[in-house]
Amino acid sequence: MTKKPTLVVMAAGMGSRFGGLKQMTPVDEQGYSIIHYSLYDAWRAGFGKVVFIIKEAIREEFQKITACVKPYLEVEYVYQETDKLPEGFSVPEGRAKPWGTGHAVLCAKDAIQGPFAVINADDFYGYGAYKTIADFFAAEDDPRAYAMVGYLLKNAMTDNGSVARGVCEIENGYLTGVTERTRIEKVNGQIGFTEDGETYTPLSGDTIVSMNFFGYRPGFLEELEARFPKFLEENLPKNPTKCEFYLPMVTNALIHEGLCSLRVLSTDESWYGVTYREDLPGVQAAIAKMHQEGKYPQVLFP
Repeated sequence: MTKKPTLVVMAAGMGSRFGGLKQMTPVDEQGYSIIHYSLYDAWRAGFGKVVFIIKEAIREEFQKITACVKPYLEVEYVYQETDKLPEGFSVPEGRAKPWGTGHAVLCAKDAIQGPFAVINADDFYGYGAYKTIADFFAAEDDPRAYAMVGYLLKNAMTDNGSVARGVCEIENGYLTGVTERTRIEKVNGQIGFTEDGETYTPLSGDTIVSMNFFGYRPGFLEELEARFPKFLEENLPKNPTKCEFYLPMVTNALIHEGLCSLRVLSTDESWYGVTYREDLPGVQAAIAKMHQEGKYPQVLFP
């Protein structure tokens, strides 16, 4: 029997643009947060365990909001702290920023056995995304075969500012590269990205983008562990307070080195998120509509 996959939830970010712990913000009348919907969708798609990557400072709050999940999913907490570094490295003076999504998942290495999916805590991905990646794990057992759920850019935008998205390059259903665009926004009804805040390059709404919903095998964790010290050696001298070790960066390198394949899984789901506080009413309205349509029960975890 195939081991049920693990869901790894990156929740260590404190929501600086949102202004507060957006991971905890209720999005429905029952007081559930986006995280609860992610866990409910993952559970019914066949996941068996959830690993939360958090900061120690918010552990008690997280334990409160996830208590209702424990009868359904095995739950484990791991901590991403700035001083969790390989031997021989120390935190540079003035460094407060976390070390990025690759470091976050590396912090969860000992809690993961078997295939695992990685998501952001504050993104609503939709049941179809979890089912698609769970089906991939069930059908494919190559230890070097990874996957990503790709979203149409038009289904992954906010009306309240700019977003960062990984624009995907795809050949025959497989990812060949990701270009990080850190400022994509709607301008006069059109989607475009800018590097300088003045000149915009148009992007089609049908562009496939990454929303940090990846499916990996345990071997990927070994690659993170091997590559993080090299990343620090190269980047600390250049950018000690802000350099970050990103999942797409490592994934890109493995693809180009021929060490893995990454299938892009399509979904018709729309992404919802609270990048900005102004996004919250729209997310709440969308979830209320899904309840009215019968996509979710009134109580997710009775």
